[in-house]
Amino acid sequence: MKSVFILTALMAGTFFMAGAQDKAKPEDTETWEPVPKVVTPGNTFRDAPSDAIVLFNGKNLDEWVQNSDGSPAKWDVKDDILTVNKQYGNIETKRKFTNYQLHLEWRVPANISGTGQARGNSGVFLASIGKGDAGYELQVLDSYNNKTYVNGMAGSLYKQAIPLANPGRKPGEWQTYDVIWNAPVYNADGTLKSPAHATVFFNGVLVENNFELKGPTQYIGKPEYNKPHGAAPVKLQAHGDKSEPLSFRNIWIREL
Repeated sequence: MKSVFILTALMAGTFFMAGAQDKAKPEDTETWEPVPKVVTPGNTFRDAPSDAIVLFNGKNLDEWVQNSDGSPAKWDVKDDILTVNKQYGNIETKRKFTNYQLHLEWRVPANISGTGQARGNSGVFLASIGKGDAGYELQVLDSYNNKTYVNGMAGSLYKQAIPLANPGRKPGEWQTYDVIWNAPVYNADGTLKSPAHATVFFNGVLVENNFELKGPTQYIGKPEYNKPHGAAPVKLQAHGDKSEPLSFRNIWIREL
């Protein structure tokens, strides 16, 4: 009789947990404080080093494919600038990477409209591990006088790490990300050996200091490592909001 009671209690607990997860909302994992200090960045634009793989040279998208089906990338290239084309969705690199140093520059349009998350929203997925928004996202967003939850502002590891500062420039000005990415490592049986870590410089200012990620990005619910993966592409997001599309340039990577 005692074992039956315990089993019944465990089953009831399982149903309760499943019900609680079903009721989860995006707002449950939004953090609004503390608000990172605003700092004025220096000039950090720079050319690729000699040993880098140039992922976007301003001329073509030969290094990229559509994330949805692996077809050639269809975003817009003009005047050495890559602009998001939301009609076609996310793009990702043809090559896969494990540990690396990444540099890219991005710009929110000067005439950007909207507020909060609907203001120049995109993302850099430091490891793309599936279609859509599957992977580990470094947020891209206008964070210049634009209030939103702080674990979703520019420089955040989305829904996981609040940036240590806010060095964002005004819309219409170019911004830079420099990232050191160390991918998660798994044991032979698929269990996690060591989690992913990311260091991020935003306009030359350290905003993520070797942060230990808790798993791939989750829009709703808590992140966790539940599916082993190896080397992965870098992905750029075509976010589904209605604001004007942003642009990228000067993207290069160094394998570590």
